[in-house]
Amino acid sequence: MDKNIHLLFLSLVFFIYLAGCEQPSNHQTAIKSLQNDISFLASDELEGRETGSPGAAKAAEYLASRFEEIGLAPKGTDGYLQEFSFSPRKNPHVAPTDDSVKIIARNVIGYLDNKAANTIIIGAHFDHLGYGDENSLYKGDSSIHNGADDNASGVAALLLLAEELTGRNVNNNYLFIAFSGEEKGLFGSNYFSKNPTIDLDEANYMINMDMVGRLNEENALAINGTGTSPAWKDIIEDIHIDSLKLIISESGIGPSDHTSFYLKDMPVLHFFTGQHEDYHKPSDDADKINYEGIYVVTAYIDSLISRLNENDKLVFTKTKDESRDTPRFTVTLGVVPDYMFDGTGMRIDGVSEDKPAMKAGLLTGDVVIKLGEIEVTDMMSYMKALSEFKKGDATEVVVRRGEEDLTYPIQF
Repeated sequence: MDKNIHLLFLSLVFFIYLAGCEQPSNHQTAIKSLQNDISFLASDELEGRETGSPGAAKAAEYLASRFEEIGLAPKGTDGYLQEFSFSPRKNPHVAPTDDSVKIIARNVIGYLDNKAANTIIIGAHFDHLGYGDENSLYKGDSSIHNGADDNASGVAALLLLAEELTGRNVNNNYLFIAFSGEEKGLFGSNYFSKNPTIDLDEANYMINMDMVGRLNEENALAINGTGTSPAWKDIIEDIHIDSLKLIISESGIGPSDHTSFYLKDMPVLHFFTGQHEDYHKPSDDADKINYEGIYVVTAYIDSLISRLNENDKLVFTKTKDESRDTPRFTVTLGVVPDYMFDGTGMRIDGVSEDKPAMKAGLLTGDVVIKLGEIEVTDMMSYMKALSEFKKGDATEVVVRRGEEDLTYPIQF
């Protein structure tokens, strides 16, 4: 065979082989994108992204470049960035005591303009605890808190949604906001809600993703804010993706950025896959993220937006502020509650070192069914039971472990 013909033949065979190979799917591309974004945001290089830190500034620069890469228009006050400042406070429920100390932070804002009448706001906070601020649950030496689930996961989902919504569901515009200052007290979202870079009268509704990286074996997904519009209930019940087990809460008030928009009379939804033992600890790292789970959550939100694409602007309704009815207590068992548990009792998702629960012998997975004289049927009754005790009190706790009910002495 002529050499040139032989080379042409081999090239043709190679071309046919490549054409027959399975090319990366949109799903595979999405997973890789999620992994890349979380790996960077939750890397030691960013030193925990504490609000106002150099690590947080690097994260903001990265997000601005990702927004530009996706094709979002800048919608901050300085390109993609919206700078704000605040006085730090040790307790987010009390006023700051020293107004002379200011933290400078930046939200990152991108806009997908479909020339529509209304705009959907999609948000997630990108700040975390640095080396462990006052919100850390870690008792060891100072260490980087990378915050892979809290909340690099939500930011990665936000970026994926920005990619997926480009050129689709064009009956709304989309404003994507990566908030800073959430861990310090919702400062970034609060600032934006009072200093918006769009007309908030044209805002349709707000989607918030905070900790969506640990979808568990039960596929439990919490959706908070379902009472903020009459449109939510039927749509949420109608979407079926990967047998997700939905745990619904109506209140528009919660410890995340959607609250700032609910208080501006806007329908909101907050998506959350639950707390875990690594919450607010250095162990919240990228290798523990359920990337397939984030993809499923993002697909659910995408489906919800698609179902509402033909609708008019959503009607807002006020909800009961459940936080005001929460019993006040001054003692704790030292456990992380499983907020995704919908059985009877309060299931323990983590046990803190040197706290009453660990000293008594309680384990992750135990379900508290009685504390003192109070039957524990859910989180509210558990908190009510705690409110009956003060430091120094002793009582008994009954937990269900498998098929067995066990009683342990507790010293607060």
